[in-house]
Amino acid sequence: MDKKKQEFFRKLLMDRLQALLEDAGATIGDLTDDKERLADDIDLASMESNRDFQLRIRDRERTLIHKIRQALQRLDEGEYGVCVVCGEEISERRLLARPVATHCIDCKTEAEQLERRSREF
Repeated sequence: MDKKKQEFFRKLLMDRLQALLEDAGATIGDLTDDKERLADDIDLASMESNRDFQLRIRDRERTLIHKIRQALQRLDEGEYGVCVVCGEEISERRLLARPVATHCIDCKTEAEQLERRSREF
C-alpha cells in the first residue's frame, strides 16, 4: 500500500476513533446525570431499559475502539491491509467498508463458513 493510501486510511481511522471517544464521553455524562425525576415505576423501567441499551451499544463501540487502535498500530508497523491468515493484500474496497479488517474476503468467508458448520454440530 502506498503512502497516500496509508495516510487516507490513517485519517479515516483517526476520525472514527475521535467520534467514538466523543460519543462515549457524552454517554457517561448522560448515565451519571441523576437529575431526572421519574413519575412512576413504568418510567423507571423505561429509563433502565434505555440505559441498558446504551451500555450495550457503548460496549460494542469499546470493542471497535480497540480494533481501530490495533489497525493504527498495524499502519505504523507497515502491516495494515495485509491478511493475517494468507498474507495477501486486503482489497481496498474491503478496507473502505471495514477499515479494521484483518482478513481478506476469501479468508473471512472461509472462517465464517467454518463457524457456521461448527454451530450446526
